[in-house]
Amino acid sequence: MNRTSAAVVASLVVLVSFAPSVGAQVKTHIMVTPAELKWIDVPSLPAGIKLAAIEGKLNAIEPFTFRLKLPANYQVPAHWHPTIEHVTVISGTINMGMGDVLDKSRTTPLTAGSVAIMQPKTNHYVWTSEEAIVQIHGIGPWGITYVNPADDPRKK
Repeated sequence: MNRTSAAVVASLVVLVSFAPSVGAQVKTHIMVTPAELKWIDVPSLPAGIKLAAIEGKLNAIEPFTFRLKLPANYQVPAHWHPTIEHVTVISGTINMGMGDVLDKSRTTPLTAGSVAIMQPKTNHYVWTSEEAIVQIHGIGPWGITYVNPADDPRKK
């Protein structure tokens, strides 16, 4: 490894070491048990889903973490997000596919412990056959844009 490469690697190691504190809005640590989560309705998603905010403001440029509780037989039509989205399945199974239209035959079942990472503006969709809970985190602002504007529940 030459000196330039070594310097780049050393710089990356320093940045990664401090990454958790960069941009963090939390002044203290957070510990939350499942019983302490406060579930609310989500107007930007089809009726029936619930959200529990854990960290951050979804409309701000800052780290966020939240959970979604998806009921059985639930669908989120094809949509995308403006920033990267990290999804971890906490319980149950979600079925996720990529594309412009929800197609159950072209999805991957993601069971508890599975992870999906969507790059910004990647069209994807989700459906369930059982209740599932997922945890989503990233850097905001979080948002959702439906591929077909008629699918947006905020417009109904």
